Amino acid sequence: MALRDAVMAALLEGEASGYDLAKGFDASVANFWMATPQQIYRELDRMESEGLVRARVVHQRKRPNKRLFSLTGAGRRALRDFTAAPPRPGVAREDLLVQVQALDVGDAAAVTESVRERGDWARAKIARYERLRERLLNGRNEEEYLLCAERVGPYLNLMRGLEFERENLRWVQRVLAVLDRRAAVRATEG
Repeated sequence: MALRDAVMAALLEGEASGYDLAKGFDASVANFWMATPQQIYRELDRMESEGLVRARVVHQRKRPNKRLFSLTGAGRRALRDFTAAPPRPGVAREDLLVQVQALDVGDAAAVTESVRERGDWARAKIARYERLRERLLNGRNEEEYLLCAERVGPYLNLMRGLEFERENLRWVQRVLAVLDRRAAVRATEG
């Protein structure tokens, strides 16, 4: 998936500035796509030159002017074409997994601390996603929301993000338990 597809999907929520998109990525698509604000701004400029988005300038007092982007008809068609194509399988590319793979010859204490930090990060993301879930549901139960909401895609991806982070947390707990037991065994042998 290209960043442009993720940006166009985010713009389905409505007109947004590059800053809003960068901030919103963390709350909406960060569970499946990461991008820096600089990457988003560069992509918006490319997309505008390709006619996929249009920008309008909002003049502000005491602040720099900002550009608000929205999808064009061509952008909606490109997004429709993207959704019609079969997706490529995803892969896990995470430095922490490489560190765990090399744990036996590496700095076990540092890797253990990194695993703990990953658990803290997963807990924080779960809490953030749960708050977003409650805002989306807005007093409705999940089934009612899934049947009646105007847009269901963001909620379905939120559900995936929650499960992804819950699985990360289960993995972290298992890794830490294994490392603790191994350390205890080595302490009694030594």
